Amino acid sequence: MFQKHQYVRSKKLLKLVAGLDCQACGSSNMVQAAHTNWGGGKGRGVKADDNLVAALCLKCHYEIDQGKELSKEERQDKWHQAHLATVEKLFNQGAWPVDVPIPAFTIDVQLSPLEGLRPSFFGANTHGD
Repeated sequence: MFQKHQYVRSKKLLKLVAGLDCQACGSSNMVQAAHTNWGGGKGRGVKADDNLVAALCLKCHYEIDQGKELSKEERQDKWHQAHLATVEKLFNQGAWPVDVPIPAFTIDVQLSPLEGLRPSFFGANTHGD
């Protein structure tokens, strides 16, 4: 039997992310919390988990979501790199909300040297399985 996805939702995190500069191009103009389009519970009319976001300006957000200049793999990579930079920036500022788990793949790729500093984040199951 399949277990229903337990969504991660945090208005506080989304507001913090939108307050950063674009983590793809550095712009401070009209930055948004851009959810992933690849996994994380995303479905028809449902946004992915709120901890699967990247701080992106409107131009970069559009380019990643609907742009035709980049391949699908390039768009995924651009979002992923911006996501890692977003999480690292908030984590290093001590601003990542304690009640929001950092996605496991983010810890493995980017934050593993920080393990043990904030144990409530690490090993958290973000999908409820």
